[in-house]
Amino acid sequence: QVQLVESGGGLVQPGGSLRLSCTASESIYSRYVMGWYRQAPGKGRELVATVTTSGGWTNAADSVKGRFTISRDNAKKTVTLRLNNLRSEDTAVYYCSAEGVEGGIPVHYWGQGTQVTVSS
Repeated sequence: QVQLVESGGGLVQPGGSLRLSCTASESIYSRYVMGWYRQAPGKGRELVATVTTSGGWTNAADSVKGRFTISRDNAKKTVTLRLNNLRSEDTAVYYCSAEGVEGGIPVHYWGQGTQVTVSS
């Protein structure tokens, strides 16, 4: 069974920091590209950052480069997103993501989402 369990998030003031963590089930973690997406009210879901299976290469949206950092710990089967210098426009529901291929078919799994609110 595929499971993505998120933790972290909450309310923070502008300029503050948060850490989001996601733990994945064994069946997908070692084979899938892991990452985070977000969805703000009234907007579509957008990529925040992803990291490959080896953790050697990352991809991030221009809006978060220099402020957010993604990493994965293969021993713990977790992927962590560190959010620094937060802005009001970072307010959104953040979703853990796992992307891969099963039987030749692309698949994309999602966590339940965790709310990040940036407000004074």
